[in-house]
Amino acid sequence: MPRIFPWKLWRKSRPAWPRFLGTHPMNLLSQLFAPPSPVPSPTPKAKKRSRRGVQIKTPAEIAIMRQAGAIAAQVLKEIAATVQPGMTTGDLDQLAEERIRSLGATPSFKGYHGFPASICACVNNEVVHGIPRRRKKIRSGDLLKVDTGAYFQGYHGDSCITIAVGKVSPQAQRLMEVAEGALYAGIEQVKPGNYLMDIAGAIEDYVKPTGYTIVEEFTGHGVGQALHEDPHVFNVRCRDLPNVKLKPGMTLAIEPIVNAGSRFTRTLGDRWTVVTVDNALSAQFEHTVLVTATGYELLTDRRLV
Repeated sequence: MPRIFPWKLWRKSRPAWPRFLGTHPMNLLSQLFAPPSPVPSPTPKAKKRSRRGVQIKTPAEIAIMRQAGAIAAQVLKEIAATVQPGMTTGDLDQLAEERIRSLGATPSFKGYHGFPASICACVNNEVVHGIPRRRKKIRSGDLLKVDTGAYFQGYHGDSCITIAVGKVSPQAQRLMEVAEGALYAGIEQVKPGNYLMDIAGAIEDYVKPTGYTIVEEFTGHGVGQALHEDPHVFNVRCRDLPNVKLKPGMTLAIEPIVNAGSRFTRTLGDRWTVVTVDNALSAQFEHTVLVTATGYELLTDRRLV
């Protein structure tokens, strides 16, 4: 999941910066303090394509992405059916890697800019990019977020689910429902002629009345030969940030993160794991979505595998 730093979002309200003064100081801070990218090092070919802007996939590319998405969906479906109290997040990572490879793909995440695992595993107040660990046990009542990607014949499928481990609190269950509902509210706006901000607005309008918050600095993204392609897919309205008209053949990873408390986060000492600043619960769901001639298609639909 790409990160948009808060000071970039602040452009919504701060006055324009005079060009003759050079680069805005907030943009300089963004460059100086950006953390490691959460995606693996793309191939030179993927790098070249990712610089071309928003990619329109051909029918042949879409066919491959359906297979990549199906693999990611299958792995998440199996993890959801397998996880139980007492297992470790490291156990789940091993399962994911073995299944991804057995299905003819390679893990999208493992090795990306040094990320050491095939899944991101986040428990309770962990927001994104949690590193699976052999000693980290999963307990009944936990909210477990599992994000994974499958790289198949040169293309990525990317998806995330939140799992209720054992019996969770009513508050945790409600948070999960809102996070998943927010994802589908955004997906329903995917059709030719709509814009990215239609997706963002639908997500924001769905979550706001619940009293929960959306983590603003992490966004969805395009996906294809590179795991993270243009455009950024925002989960809140951002007036001064790029808005893109949706066209058939675009493939987007839509992935709102919803917190029970503050929307603000901090990064732990491992430089990957992001947690809520107030230790509140966090939930997330993600699909890779194809823009079709009449609407959308879920490329990571677990109901179809």
